[in-house]
Amino acid sequence: MKIDIIKCLSDNYSYSIFDEKTGTVGVIDPSEFKPIDNFINQTYKKIDYILITHHHFDHVGGNIDLKAKYKCKVVGNKADANRIPAIDILLDDNSDFQLGKINFEIISLPGHTANHICYYSKEHKTVFTGDTLFSLGCGRVFEGTMEEMYNSLMKLKKLPSDTLMYCGHEYTQKNFEFCKTFDTENENLNKKAEFLKKLRTENLPSIPTSIGDEIKTNIFLRSDNEIIAKKLGFKKKDSFEVFKKLRDLKDNF
Repeated sequence: MKIDIIKCLSDNYSYSIFDEKTGTVGVIDPSEFKPIDNFINQTYKKIDYILITHHHFDHVGGNIDLKAKYKCKVVGNKADANRIPAIDILLDDNSDFQLGKINFEIISLPGHTANHICYYSKEHKTVFTGDTLFSLGCGRVFEGTMEEMYNSLMKLKKLPSDTLMYCGHEYTQKNFEFCKTFDTENENLNKKAEFLKKLRTENLPSIPTSIGDEIKTNIFLRSDNEIIAKKLGFKKKDSFEVFKKLRDLKDNF
């Protein structure tokens, strides 16, 4: 599986997926038509499938025009069939989708939206998380509940540590500043700071990261950490309550 990052809008990432065994081409969350069309024209000349994680416009904005030009199929959660433009293939939670020879497990991740899903390839050790899990952060809770978002993150935390994570936005630097404010004794964050500085200097994406790296550095996956709990004023460790407090604080950071 070959993956390319396509920058869209101001800070969105869409992705192309190329199955080298069959020549099948997929696009994840096309924010807008033009940058994706430009990339596809220069590389594959076709799109077979558009895979959608959730219905927000900055993840589906290119659906209609890309489908019209490339005659591709739009894939998404059937529970959002009325909110994903031009959808063709309706997926069930916890089902599978085959892109050529690449098998994706569909994992339900409510919280950011009610019917958010991700695409996970166990064989290729890759997960596309949309706006649920970011590098050093997580999505806002819009349609779901805090408990749903927490549980969704815990699902992702259980994936193998060497799984590569591709998310929907370049938010890493701002997320780092938040993590560093409340996870002050985390040496892994200091190492991350050096890495991020190098990427900014070279104007490179901070994605992909790995689930293992996120477990070490992403404060939203570290809500079971006693030091963080004490920093937030909790007398005893309660992972969910710590997460909820962190998410509230991040909303106003």
